[in-house]
Amino acid sequence: MVNKLVIIGPAWPLRGGLAAFDEKLATTFTKLGIDSSIETYSLQYPSFLFPGKTQYSDTPAPQAVKINESINSINPFNWIKVGWQLRTAKPDLVIVRYWIPFLAPCLGTILRIVKGNKKTKVISIVDNMIPHEKRFGDYFFTKYFAGAVDAFLTMSDKVSKDVKTFSHKPILLSPHPIFDHFGAPITKQAARKLLEIGDQEKVILFFGFIRKYKGLDLLLNAMAQDAIKKLGVKLMIVGEFYEDASVYVDLIQHLGIQDQVILHTHFVPDEAVKTYVCSADFIIQPYRNATQSGVTPLAYHFEKPMLVTNVGGLADTVPHEQVGIVVAPTAEEIAKGIEKLYEMGEAHFKPYIIAEKKKYSWEQMAENFLILHQQL
Repeated sequence: MVNKLVIIGPAWPLRGGLAAFDEKLATTFTKLGIDSSIETYSLQYPSFLFPGKTQYSDTPAPQAVKINESINSINPFNWIKVGWQLRTAKPDLVIVRYWIPFLAPCLGTILRIVKGNKKTKVISIVDNMIPHEKRFGDYFFTKYFAGAVDAFLTMSDKVSKDVKTFSHKPILLSPHPIFDHFGAPITKQAARKLLEIGDQEKVILFFGFIRKYKGLDLLLNAMAQDAIKKLGVKLMIVGEFYEDASVYVDLIQHLGIQDQVILHTHFVPDEAVKTYVCSADFIIQPYRNATQSGVTPLAYHFEKPMLVTNVGGLADTVPHEQVGIVVAPTAEEIAKGIEKLYEMGEAHFKPYIIAEKKKYSWEQMAENFLILHQQL
């Protein structure tokens, strides 16, 4: 029985998809009558390690969830303090978010102290057990973290398999729920008017932080294919660079596709997301490797067909030629997939998307945590 739980992970004033996820999960548990709160980071990354412009949101704090900025990721004395505070508070369950080995020493230490109360159980929700960009020491850090966890909840089969290389403890697969805090969709015409895009333009969207593993270079090369040029497709890139922007700017110029690309390379606040997503015909995820993606539930929320590459767990939640198109991660296949999307048309995919999105509720994810807790 879980009466009180604590989520350890990003939350306001930190920004981004992980923070939004943790806040939504906490409010879902609260609605179920469980005393829920979030312990977030007073310092998540030192500024020199953070690839974006800022880690922090400029929006007001959410009112529906208790958030405590308590964890300093690089201060061992802080880890001990937070661990003892949670150990004394004796929550029935701690849900800890794991996505990067850098945080493993901090989290593994806090959790070991908490579990000294002989009451609290720990479930990790794992975005990535093996990071996209590998560094020396990753395995040993993750092994240390995994040793402090009682069970794992993953959002793709790929991550479940990765977890098994570090632990034999229980694992439950629960797909990424649909983000619904971005507001109701607006019409494509209204969205395009705001962005000054013509109603008859063919527009595809790449959305999210720009990092090498997301394969934007593959998509740019696909845009240079003759078939895509003949279709008259334009690519709107929306998201902040998390690596050297000049690599992509130079590639666009080298390929001669400046007139086919619309750049909005800045962080997009939640209230503006719908404008960009609703303006597009299709959402493209040309990833080189992946576990799962927060862009997929975003597409489901706004009922937009997708193209995804068949890497990691991306294809698991995008039934081919129903919710979207699944292709190999090459420029040539991505170009063919874009052609196929326009050949089949938005209207073909819409009924499948509406039916499929019913599987991805926040209540189901919360229930899966409680089911996993009962096994411990």
